Amino acid sequence: MLDFKGISVHYGHQDVLTDVTFRVNKGDRIGVVGPNGSGKSTLFKIVLGEMSTDKGELIIEGNPRIGFTRQNPEPDTPEETLLEYSLRGVPGLSEIEEEMKELESRLDEPGVLDKYGELQTKFEHLGGYDIETRVKVALGGLGFTTEEFSKPFKSFSGGWRMRAELSRVLASKPDLLLLDEPSNYLDLPAVDWLQKFLKLYDGTLMLISHDRYLLRTLTSLIVEVDAGTATRYEGGLDWYLNEREVRYQHLLAAKENQDHHREQLQRFVDRFRAQATKAAQAQSRQKLIDKIDEERIVLPKRYTQSGKLRLAEPPPSGIEMFRCEELGFSYDGVKQVLKDIGFKIERGEKVALIGYNGLGKTTLMRIIAGTRTPTSGKAIIGHNVIPGYLSQEFAETIPPDVSVYRNAKNAIPPGMNEKNFRNQLGAFGFDENDIEKPAGVLSGGEKIRLAFLRLFLSAPNFLLLDEPTTHLDLDGRRLLQDALQKYSGTILLVSHDIDFVRAVATSILEITHEGIRQYPGGYDYYQEKKAEREEAKGQGSRVEGSGNKAAINVDCDASAVPKLTSKELRQQRAAERAKLAPKTKELKKRIDTAEKKISELEAKLEEVSAELFNPTPTTDFAELNREVRTLQFEIDRYTADWEEATTELEELTNRSDA
Repeated sequence: MLDFKGISVHYGHQDVLTDVTFRVNKGDRIGVVGPNGSGKSTLFKIVLGEMSTDKGELIIEGNPRIGFTRQNPEPDTPEETLLEYSLRGVPGLSEIEEEMKELESRLDEPGVLDKYGELQTKFEHLGGYDIETRVKVALGGLGFTTEEFSKPFKSFSGGWRMRAELSRVLASKPDLLLLDEPSNYLDLPAVDWLQKFLKLYDGTLMLISHDRYLLRTLTSLIVEVDAGTATRYEGGLDWYLNEREVRYQHLLAAKENQDHHREQLQRFVDRFRAQATKAAQAQSRQKLIDKIDEERIVLPKRYTQSGKLRLAEPPPSGIEMFRCEELGFSYDGVKQVLKDIGFKIERGEKVALIGYNGLGKTTLMRIIAGTRTPTSGKAIIGHNVIPGYLSQEFAETIPPDVSVYRNAKNAIPPGMNEKNFRNQLGAFGFDENDIEKPAGVLSGGEKIRLAFLRLFLSAPNFLLLDEPTTHLDLDGRRLLQDALQKYSGTILLVSHDIDFVRAVATSILEITHEGIRQYPGGYDYYQEKKAEREEAKGQGSRVEGSGNKAAINVDCDASAVPKLTSKELRQQRAAERAKLAPKTKELKKRIDTAEKKISELEAKLEEVSAELFNPTPTTDFAELNREVRTLQFEIDRYTADWEEATTELEELTNRSDA
């Protein structure tokens, strides 16, 4: 479908992409990963024709219909509603519908019926008959209510416009779907809905994301963009994370050999370039040095900007960290953002605050941090509790043109001496080479370390973290996750990253329109209990709404739906089965391939094991052990793929039967 051939892109003197070559086949589900600023979005701009290449070419086969989200969505007219905007997701669909309406009054004229039939077939192929239902379901899943469908599109904020843009793209059923960080504008329940929706998408998907949950569950191939190159990994996220470490060790060894060889050549040149008898040899070695410099091995950016985040032990405090009773808050004295909230958090708990946008999660964090005062009820901070608040805008509150040293120095409390301050700099991974860097050149992982350094200079024991992963790439998120898991203090966090919440939170605090609920277990326990509660309520196939808004019920009143003839019903069923057929075929092929590979690998493993158990004088035990580990890893990988494909096929079969 897409063939990137030797593509290079330069911004001034910066090489963004260099000789990038890889292929995207029809039906691929590709996760595009890499550090921030490495060129991932540039690949999408090339596909969309928004950017030309300095070298190489992109071949797009078959003229696919491409779906993508625009960065600044605007309505066609000031009066255009949210629903009208979202329905314009399929190019040419409204024009076909208008032409069909015009022809309906002339069906008895010669040739008009044939023309109408052609348009009807095209309209059906583009999904025209059910697009409104798909759009409404997508809008509901992303947090809109039925009441908002008729509101002017221009009345929504930028974040909600991006949700509408996403729903419009999802409902258009494109052949190729390009999504660039789609979870950035979503709360956690909407991310969960998006994952379920995209799981059923049967086209070609390219997903730029740092969200491990989406990457792990939605993609089966990874393209890593780093250090100007793009590398395709023939496996999902976990395969990629393991394989890249193996490749990095090989790359590191090659770089060390290259550097050592260059150093030897340089010593010879420096020593003998002035001697007439050795001048020719020195010149020859200089040419070799120049060639090495042209082909210099560059380590991936993630390794050159990695580091550790070590959070200090928290000061002692009482058992109760925070308690609120009948807490309420209003910004204008009319609309209640929070009402009659009551809960408590005890020492050592790691709590995730979950709920739709607009329900007051950030407001509640600010009240606990002391930057807001409740308008009713009580908010009580426990004995010796020192809150440390990291807001959503932490990256923006760090002046980019100010050095790391000065950014941190501006946050030190009274009485801290220079020696202790520099010890803190070192504890957060900043050495003498880093402290004079302007903050604007720091990677996402370095910025989070600087933000936490500023936070921990005041020695908090109750961390309040509002979307701390927003600016972080995969490695930055893992860095923060590992630090928070080891931290012995108390944490209240808000995050839309499901894997991050699952790994860090030991309990869940869900805020809803009805009030607030506490779940003593982690995210999976919360999901289990929530499902039980919804099943008990008999909600059926509801799509939850946003905040204090009503839920959208996508069930239809049977009396309002026109009855189909038996022929139309058969046609509809045949069309549904035809839609599922390509995916069914693909899954069966995956299962068959996995079974064959597992059989081959197990046979090879038996052969190698037999050699280990019956060694000869020339047996290389180290090599055989390496081969055993590799074979076992491959068997595990194909087994996981077999299980995933079998589960999907079973779900698809159930859908087909239904």
